Amino acid sequence: MRQLVERMARAPYPPLHTLSAAEAKSAYAKSAGVLDVPKPALPRVLDFTVPARDGYQLPARLYAPSTEAALPALMYVHGGGFTIGNIESHDTLCRSLAKGSGAAVISLDYRLAPEHRFPTAVNDAWDALQWLAREGASLGLDAARLAVGGDSAGGTLAAVSAIQARDAGLPLALQLLIYPGTTDHQDTDSHALFEHGPVLEKALIDWFFQQYIDTADRGDWRFAPLRADDVDGVAPAWIGLAECDPLVDEGVAYADKLRAAGVAVDLEIYRGVVHGFITMGRAIAEARQLHADAAAALRRAFAIPAN
Repeated sequence: MRQLVERMARAPYPPLHTLSAAEAKSAYAKSAGVLDVPKPALPRVLDFTVPARDGYQLPARLYAPSTEAALPALMYVHGGGFTIGNIESHDTLCRSLAKGSGAAVISLDYRLAPEHRFPTAVNDAWDALQWLAREGASLGLDAARLAVGGDSAGGTLAAVSAIQARDAGLPLALQLLIYPGTTDHQDTDSHALFEHGPVLEKALIDWFFQQYIDTADRGDWRFAPLRADDVDGVAPAWIGLAECDPLVDEGVAYADKLRAAGVAVDLEIYRGVVHGFITMGRAIAEARQLHADAAAALRRAFAIPAN
C-alpha cells in the first residue's frame, strides 16, 4: 500500500480539490478502474432508469449472476464525495459482488453536486430503493428480499436509506457499508491523524462538502447518520473500514451506535490500507478480500447457499 501511495503521489496530476467540479469529475472518470481487477463476466447486465420524485429518470444498471427469476437484490450507491463517480467507476465492484454472492446488484447513478446539492442525493437513493420494492419483479427480482449498500458518500446514503426504510416499514436484509461517512464535522482522532492523507485528505473532504451541502445543514442526520435520533430496528449491518482512513473512527462509532441499539453488526477493519482501496484489487490483496467478505455477507443475509 505504501509503495502504491508513493507512486500515486509522484503522478503528474493536480489534486482533485484544486480543480473545478467538472474537471474533477472528468479526472476521476479517467483514472477509475486503472488498479481494479478484471471485470467478472455475468450472464445478464441491463441498463435502465428509475424515476425520481421530480420525474427525473435516474440511470441504473442491473448485474445478475444468473438468469434465474426472483433473485434477491442489493441496491448499491457509489462513493465520490457526492460530487464524482458514477456507475462505470464502480462497475467492477458491483460485478464482483453479484458474482460472489449469487444476488443481483443494482447500481444507481444518483445526481451529483454541485449541480444537485443536499438533499437531492439522499432523495434519489430513497426514491430508487422504494421503486425497487414496488417494481423489482419487473426486472426479475424478488422485491421482498432487498439490501442497500455503498462506499464512502454512497455508504452515507445507504445508511440513511436503511433508516428511512425502517421508518417506512420496508424490510431490508442488510445494510452493507464500506467506509461510510457518518459525522457532521470531521473532528475525530483519525481525521487529525490522516489530515494530509494518504489519498483522502482534509482539503479534499472540505472541497467535496463545499460542493454538496451548506454549513447550516450539516447537522441534518441525512448528512450525518450518527446524529439520527435512534437506529433501533434498522437492518443488520456489515461494515468494512480501511485502517489508514480519516473516516475509520466515524465508521467504528456508527457500528457502536447500531450495536447499542440492538442491531446485529459485523465489523471488519482492513489493516494497512487507505480510503478507496476497494477499487485497487489488481495491486492490493485486501481489496479482493473485501469483495469476497462483502459477497459472503450478502449470501448470509439472503440465505443463498455458497457456490
